[in-house]
Amino acid sequence: MSSITDTSGLTQLGAATALPASPDEAKLERVPNPHPALAYCIRFAAPEFTSLCPLTGQPDFAHLVIDYVPREWIVESKSLKLYLGSFRNHGSFHEACTVDIARRLVDTLDPAWLRIGGYWYPRGGIPIDVFYQTGAPPEGVWIPPQDVPGYRGRG
Repeated sequence: MSSITDTSGLTQLGAATALPASPDEAKLERVPNPHPALAYCIRFAAPEFTSLCPLTGQPDFAHLVIDYVPREWIVESKSLKLYLGSFRNHGSFHEACTVDIARRLVDTLDPAWLRIGGYWYPRGGIPIDVFYQTGAPPEGVWIPPQDVPGYRGRG
């Protein structure tokens, strides 16, 4: 059985698209879920996420893992990549970046469930991990562990 996804409203996929200057300018696009009657988990991992410290302007680095169970919509992956890339010149604390990404996805997709793990590399010698989820995951859906180890430095 084959599912065809309606891509008629997309503006970025299949076209040269510049990296947005900020998360507010980024256009997060969605497409209809090809399997809306099924409960399943979608995962995006962004192991090279970057943003800027809002005070020093120095770069911050994180490994983000986003899991969600869709309802009617799924995120279009190129728009997600561009949205996440728009944080490269955006000054924001780790907690704000992580939770803002989750809330924007929830606002755009209205998923049955969403969680994000923001595994941030040390700043000032202290790694900061930020976790957010919308509630308990739906029953019967396999939600694999994120399996991102805590920062251990050199060993």
